[in-house]
Amino acid sequence: MMQHEGFSIAHACQLTSTSRAGFYRHWEECAPRQADSSLRHAMQQIVLENRRYGYRRVTAALRRDGHPVNAKRVLRLMREDNLLALRAQRWVLTTDSQHTLPVYPNIAASLPVTGINQLWVADITYVRLREGFVYVAVILDAYSRRVVGWNIDEHLRAELVVTALDRAMAERVIEPGIVHHSDRGVQYCSNDYIQRLDRFGFRISMSRLGNPYDNAKAESFMRTLKAEEVRLQDYRDLEHARTSVSHFIEAIYNRKRLHSSLAYASPCEFERQLPEPVPA
Repeated sequence: MMQHEGFSIAHACQLTSTSRAGFYRHWEECAPRQADSSLRHAMQQIVLENRRYGYRRVTAALRRDGHPVNAKRVLRLMREDNLLALRAQRWVLTTDSQHTLPVYPNIAASLPVTGINQLWVADITYVRLREGFVYVAVILDAYSRRVVGWNIDEHLRAELVVTALDRAMAERVIEPGIVHHSDRGVQYCSNDYIQRLDRFGFRISMSRLGNPYDNAKAESFMRTLKAEEVRLQDYRDLEHARTSVSHFIEAIYNRKRLHSSLAYASPCEFERQLPEPVPA
Protein backbone atom coordinates (compact mmCIF):
# COMPACT_ATOMS: atom_id res chain seq x y z
CA MET A 1 0.00 0.00 0.00
CA MET A 2 1.30 3.44 -0.91
CA GLN A 3 2.76 5.38 2.03
CA HIS A 4 2.94 9.17 2.39
CA GLU A 5 5.11 10.60 5.21
CA GLY A 6 4.52 7.61 7.51
CA PHE A 7 0.79 7.18 6.79
CA SER A 8 -0.92 4.97 4.29
CA ILE A 9 -2.84 7.01 1.74
CA ALA A 10 -6.10 5.39 2.83
CA HIS A 11 -5.46 6.31 6.50
CA ALA A 12 -4.48 9.87 5.63
CA CYS A 13 -7.60 10.33 3.50
CA GLN A 14 -9.75 8.97 6.32
CA LEU A 15 -8.22 11.37 8.87
CA THR A 16 -8.74 14.40 6.62
CA SER A 17 -12.16 13.38 5.25
CA THR A 18 -10.70 13.40 1.73
CA SER A 19 -11.57 10.93 -0.98
CA ARG A 20 -8.73 8.86 -2.37
CA ALA A 21 -9.65 10.03 -5.87
CA GLY A 22 -9.38 13.65 -4.68
CA PHE A 23 -5.98 12.99 -3.09
CA TYR A 24 -4.54 11.41 -6.22
CA ARG A 25 -5.97 14.17 -8.40
CA HIS A 26 -4.28 16.81 -6.20
CA TRP A 27 -1.03 14.83 -6.11
CA GLU A 28 -0.95 14.43 -9.88
CA GLU A 29 -1.42 18.21 -10.27
CA CYS A 30 1.11 19.36 -7.65
CA ALA A 31 3.89 16.76 -7.68
CA PRO A 32 5.14 17.51 -11.21
CA ARG A 33 5.23 21.27 -10.55
CA GLN A 34 7.10 20.80 -7.27
CA ALA A 35 9.56 18.43 -8.92
CA ASP A 36 10.07 20.97 -11.71
CA SER A 37 10.78 23.72 -9.15
CA SER A 38 13.29 21.49 -7.38
CA LEU A 39 15.07 20.75 -10.64
CA ARG A 40 15.13 24.42 -11.67
CA HIS A 41 16.57 25.41 -8.31
CA ALA A 42 19.35 22.82 -8.62
CA MET A 43 19.99 23.94 -12.18
CA GLN A 44 20.29 27.60 -11.18
CA GLN A 45 22.71 26.77 -8.38
CA ILE A 46 24.92 24.91 -10.86
CA VAL A 47 24.91 27.87 -13.27
CA LEU A 48 25.67 30.35 -10.48
CA GLU A 49 28.69 28.29 -9.44
CA ASN A 50 29.80 27.50 -13.01
CA ARG A 51 28.78 30.57 -14.99
CA ARG A 52 30.07 29.36 -18.36
CA TYR A 53 28.31 25.99 -18.35
CA GLY A 54 26.05 25.31 -21.31
CA TYR A 55 23.01 23.04 -21.13
CA ARG A 56 25.03 19.86 -21.84
CA ARG A 57 27.39 20.42 -18.90
CA VAL A 58 24.46 21.44 -16.70
CA THR A 59 22.69 18.20 -17.67
CA ALA A 60 25.79 16.19 -16.74
CA ALA A 61 26.12 18.00 -13.40
CA LEU A 62 22.43 17.41 -12.61
CA ARG A 63 22.78 13.70 -13.37
CA ARG A 64 25.85 13.48 -11.10
CA ASP A 65 23.71 15.01 -8.34
CA GLY A 66 20.99 12.40 -8.80
CA HIS A 67 18.54 14.18 -11.11
CA PRO A 68 17.43 11.82 -13.94
CA VAL A 69 16.98 14.46 -16.65
CA ASN A 70 17.54 14.64 -20.38
CA ALA A 71 19.31 17.45 -22.20
CA LYS A 72 16.18 18.64 -24.04
CA ARG A 73 14.36 19.31 -20.78
CA VAL A 74 17.37 21.13 -19.32
CA LEU A 75 17.69 23.25 -22.47
CA ARG A 76 13.98 24.17 -22.27
CA LEU A 77 14.21 25.16 -18.59
CA MET A 78 17.42 27.13 -19.11
CA ARG A 79 15.69 29.06 -21.90
CA GLU A 80 12.65 29.75 -19.71
CA ASP A 81 14.83 31.00 -16.84
CA ASN A 82 17.09 33.02 -19.17
CA LEU A 83 20.17 31.07 -18.12
CA LEU A 84 21.62 30.62 -21.58
CA ALA A 85 22.27 34.23 -22.60
CA LEU A 86 23.07 35.51 -19.11
CA ARG A 87 24.97 32.62 -17.59
CA ALA A 88 28.22 34.61 -17.39
CA GLN A 89 26.66 37.17 -15.04
CA ARG A 90 26.75 36.82 -11.27
CA TRP A 91 23.02 37.23 -10.57
CA VAL A 92 21.65 35.15 -13.39
CA LEU A 93 17.97 35.61 -12.68
CA THR A 94 17.90 39.22 -11.59
CA THR A 95 20.49 41.37 -13.34
CA ASP A 96 20.05 42.30 -16.98
CA SER A 97 22.71 44.89 -17.74
CA GLN A 98 22.50 44.34 -21.51
CA HIS A 99 20.27 47.33 -22.21
CA THR A 100 20.52 50.75 -23.81
CA LEU A 101 19.35 52.81 -20.82
CA PRO A 102 21.76 55.38 -19.32
CA VAL A 103 24.16 54.11 -16.63
CA TYR A 104 26.10 56.07 -14.02
CA PRO A 105 29.71 55.93 -12.75
CA ASN A 106 30.65 54.35 -9.44
CA ILE A 107 30.99 57.24 -7.00
CA ALA A 108 30.32 55.10 -3.92
CA ALA A 109 33.78 53.50 -4.10
CA SER A 110 35.51 56.75 -3.14
CA LEU A 111 32.85 58.03 -0.75
CA PRO A 112 33.92 58.30 2.93
CA VAL A 113 30.84 57.12 4.86
CA THR A 114 30.76 58.53 8.38
CA GLY A 115 27.08 58.29 9.30
CA ILE A 116 23.65 57.06 8.33
CA ASN A 117 21.75 58.43 5.33
CA GLN A 118 24.93 59.13 3.39
CA LEU A 119 25.00 55.98 1.22
CA TRP A 120 22.21 53.53 0.43
CA VAL A 121 22.95 50.30 -1.42
CA ALA A 122 20.37 48.27 -3.35
CA ASP A 123 20.19 44.77 -4.79
CA ILE A 124 17.80 42.03 -6.00
CA THR A 125 17.82 38.27 -5.45
CA TYR A 126 15.47 35.36 -6.12
CA VAL A 127 13.67 33.13 -3.62
CA ARG A 128 12.42 29.67 -4.43
CA LEU A 129 8.83 28.61 -3.70
CA ARG A 130 7.47 25.07 -3.82
CA GLU A 131 6.27 25.86 -7.32
CA GLY A 132 8.20 28.70 -8.93
CA PHE A 133 10.18 31.72 -7.78
CA VAL A 134 9.71 35.23 -6.42
CA TYR A 135 12.15 38.14 -6.24
CA VAL A 136 13.33 40.26 -3.31
CA ALA A 137 14.57 43.84 -3.69
CA VAL A 138 16.27 45.52 -0.73
CA ILE A 139 17.84 48.87 0.16
CA LEU A 140 20.36 49.08 3.02
CA ASP A 141 21.94 51.99 4.79
CA ALA A 142 25.62 51.25 4.17
CA TYR A 143 26.75 52.73 7.50
CA SER A 144 24.42 50.85 9.86
CA ARG A 145 23.67 47.88 7.56
CA ARG A 146 19.99 48.39 8.33
CA VAL A 147 17.44 47.36 5.71
CA VAL A 148 15.49 50.57 5.18
CA GLY A 149 13.32 49.40 2.28
CA TRP A 150 12.38 46.10 0.70
CA ASN A 151 9.82 44.45 -1.55
CA ILE A 152 9.01 40.93 -2.72
CA ASP A 153 6.95 39.99 -5.77
CA GLU A 154 6.57 37.50 -8.62
CA HIS A 155 8.02 39.74 -11.32
CA LEU A 156 11.22 41.63 -12.16
CA ARG A 157 9.61 44.77 -13.52
CA ALA A 158 10.74 48.20 -12.33
CA GLU A 159 7.83 48.33 -9.85
CA LEU A 160 9.69 45.77 -7.73
CA VAL A 161 12.50 48.21 -6.90
CA VAL A 162 10.31 51.33 -7.02
CA THR A 163 8.16 49.94 -4.19
CA ALA A 164 11.27 49.13 -2.14
CA LEU A 165 12.49 52.71 -2.63
CA ASP A 166 9.09 54.15 -1.68
CA ARG A 167 9.15 52.13 1.55
CA ALA A 168 12.64 53.37 2.33
CA MET A 169 11.57 56.98 1.80
CA ALA A 170 8.60 56.45 4.12
CA GLU A 171 10.99 55.03 6.74
CA ARG A 172 13.73 57.69 6.63
CA VAL A 173 14.08 61.44 6.39
CA ILE A 174 17.04 62.24 4.15
CA GLU A 175 18.80 65.32 2.85
CA PRO A 176 19.53 65.91 -0.85
CA GLY A 177 22.95 64.59 -1.84
CA ILE A 178 22.65 61.09 -0.37
CA VAL A 179 24.21 58.49 -2.69
CA HIS A 180 22.17 55.57 -4.03
CA HIS A 181 24.33 52.69 -5.28
CA SER A 182 23.18 49.64 -7.24
CA ASP A 183 24.23 47.39 -10.09
CA ARG A 184 23.47 48.31 -13.71
CA GLY A 185 20.33 46.17 -13.88
CA VAL A 186 17.54 47.39 -16.12
CA GLN A 187 15.27 47.91 -13.10
CA TYR A 188 17.63 50.43 -11.50
CA CYS A 189 18.23 52.18 -14.83
CA SER A 190 14.53 52.43 -15.68
CA ASN A 191 12.99 55.85 -16.17
CA ASP A 192 10.58 55.39 -13.24
CA TYR A 193 13.37 54.58 -10.81
CA ILE A 194 15.81 57.25 -12.00
CA GLN A 195 13.09 59.91 -11.91
CA ARG A 196 12.29 59.00 -8.29
CA LEU A 197 15.93 59.21 -7.31
CA ASP A 198 16.24 62.61 -9.01
CA ARG A 199 13.07 63.86 -7.30
CA PHE A 200 14.42 63.00 -3.85
CA GLY A 201 17.83 64.51 -4.56
CA PHE A 202 19.91 61.33 -4.72
CA ARG A 203 23.32 61.17 -6.35
CA ILE A 204 23.27 58.01 -8.45
CA SER A 205 26.11 55.48 -8.38
CA MET A 206 26.35 52.12 -10.17
CA SER A 207 28.78 49.22 -10.07
CA ARG A 208 31.26 48.67 -12.84
CA LEU A 209 30.16 46.13 -15.41
CA GLY A 210 30.76 42.58 -14.19
CA ASN A 211 32.23 43.65 -10.84
CA PRO A 212 30.04 42.33 -7.96
CA TYR A 213 32.52 43.55 -5.33
CA ASP A 214 31.39 47.11 -6.03
CA ASN A 215 28.17 46.32 -4.16
CA ALA A 216 29.63 44.06 -1.50
CA LYS A 217 27.49 45.23 1.45
CA ALA A 218 24.22 44.59 -0.37
CA GLU A 219 25.42 41.21 -1.58
CA SER A 220 26.57 40.35 1.95
CA PHE A 221 23.04 40.93 3.19
CA MET A 222 21.64 38.74 0.41
CA ARG A 223 23.96 35.90 1.47
CA THR A 224 22.74 36.32 5.06
CA LEU A 225 19.12 36.30 3.92
CA LYS A 226 19.66 33.10 1.95
CA ALA A 227 21.65 31.32 4.68
CA GLU A 228 19.62 32.32 7.74
CA GLU A 229 16.10 32.55 6.30
CA VAL A 230 15.47 31.27 2.80
CA ARG A 231 17.32 27.94 2.97
CA LEU A 232 15.60 27.08 6.27
CA GLN A 233 12.09 27.56 4.86
CA ASP A 234 9.73 25.82 2.48
CA TYR A 235 7.63 28.67 1.14
CA ARG A 236 4.20 27.60 -0.07
CA ASP A 237 3.46 30.72 -2.11
CA LEU A 238 4.17 34.44 -2.45
CA GLU A 239 2.24 35.44 0.67
CA HIS A 240 4.02 32.84 2.80
CA ALA A 241 7.39 34.05 1.53
CA ARG A 242 6.42 37.70 2.01
CA THR A 243 5.35 37.13 5.63
CA SER A 244 8.41 35.08 6.54
CA VAL A 245 10.95 37.35 4.82
CA SER A 246 9.31 40.42 6.38
CA HIS A 247 9.64 38.88 9.85
CA PHE A 248 13.29 38.03 9.24
CA ILE A 249 14.16 41.52 7.99
CA GLU A 250 12.19 43.57 10.51
CA ALA A 251 12.24 41.44 13.66
CA ILE A 252 15.47 39.44 13.33
CA TYR A 253 18.01 41.11 11.04
CA ASN A 254 17.34 44.77 11.82
CA ARG A 255 16.62 44.40 15.53
CA LYS A 256 18.34 41.29 16.89
CA ARG A 257 21.12 40.00 14.62
CA LEU A 258 24.55 41.06 15.90
CA HIS A 259 27.10 42.33 13.36
CA SER A 260 30.81 42.07 13.96
CA SER A 261 31.30 45.21 11.81
CA LEU A 262 28.97 47.10 14.21
CA ALA A 263 30.84 46.07 17.38
CA TYR A 264 28.35 43.21 17.79
CA ALA A 265 25.25 45.39 17.86
CA SER A 266 22.16 45.00 15.70
CA PRO A 267 21.58 47.67 13.04
CA CYS A 268 18.77 49.30 15.03
CA GLU A 269 20.79 49.22 18.25
CA PHE A 270 23.81 50.65 16.45
CA GLU A 271 21.74 53.55 15.10
CA ARG A 272 20.31 54.28 18.57
CA GLN A 273 23.85 54.56 19.94
CA LEU A 274 24.92 57.15 17.37
CA PRO A 275 25.33 60.72 18.62
CA GLU A 276 22.64 63.21 17.68
CA PRO A 277 23.60 65.21 14.58
CA VAL A 278 24.87 68.71 15.28
CA PRO A 279 22.50 71.37 13.87
CA ALA A 280 23.95 73.27 10.91
